[in-house]
Amino acid sequence: MIVRVVKMTFKPEAVEEFKAIFEASKEKIKAQNGCHYLSMLQDIHQPTIFFTYSYWAAEENLQDYKNSSVFGSVWPRTKALFADRPEAWSLHQHIELE
Repeated sequence: MIVRVVKMTFKPEAVEEFKAIFEASKEKIKAQNGCHYLSMLQDIHQPTIFFTYSYWAAEENLQDYKNSSVFGSVWPRTKALFADRPEAWSLHQHIELE
């Protein structure tokens, strides 16, 4: 299992637009082959900072998504709203706590 965490900092005036993009795209992202989970998190003290958190069956599934038309339509619109460079991590999940 691959856990993908992406940190994004938006221009204050772009926060609502990002939320709308995410809301309109989340089901298409979740429908991608190998995507088992997707969520969006907002920092409680810095409301312009968001994280997306997703689980992928394998790194190949994540790469396929990044090469998909869904990503190709979502990422450019999201990227235009950034106030700072995004950061991303792909992590192996070794232990799952229930």
